[in-house]
Amino acid sequence: MTFVIATGNEKKFCEMRDILESVGVTVKSRRDAGFLGEIEETGGSFYENARLKASAVCRFSGLPSIADDSGLVIDALGGAPGIFSRR
Repeated sequence: MTFVIATGNEKKFCEMRDILESVGVTVKSRRDAGFLGEIEETGGSFYENARLKASAVCRFSGLPSIADDSGLVIDALGGAPGIFSRR
């Protein structure tokens, strides 16, 4: 089975690729799948943003896709910047 890893971050792609390939899964980057666009991360949580990315790449490529989202969560700042870390 082939999965598309729907991240634009090369380091994250390599980490996820190494894990999946170690259990026999074939992977493609979103670029390898032909997806060159940007994905607007409008979700209200890391989960929602990861789902937006995976869904967009899956719809485009027709292949199952996985994604992640992460950010800096600081307790002393009430969890900020959280999903807004990049922005």
